[in-house]
Amino acid sequence: EARVQKLSGSLVLDVSLNPDGSISNISLERSSGSRILDDAAINIVQLAAPFDPFPANIQKDIDILHITRTWEFSQTNTLSSR
Repeated sequence: EARVQKLSGSLVLDVSLNPDGSISNISLERSSGSRILDDAAINIVQLAAPFDPFPANIQKDIDILHITRTWEFSQTNTLSSR
C-alpha cells in the first residue's frame, strides 16, 4: 500500500527484547505521520522475531534490552535504519 500511494517518511521505534530474543514491547516513539508506514515498520520487526538470545555474559546483567532506531522509508522503495 505504501508503494501504491508513493509514501515516504521516517519514524522512531523502540523495541524491547527479552533475553531469549522474543519481543517484550514495540513502542512508536515518533510517528512518520502515516499510519501505513508506522504499521509497516512494526510489522517488519514482528516478522523478524525471534531474534538471537542474549549472550550469557549479557544475560546476567540485562533483563530487557531496548533498541531505539530511526526508520526511513524513501520514495525510491528503499528502507534504511539508523
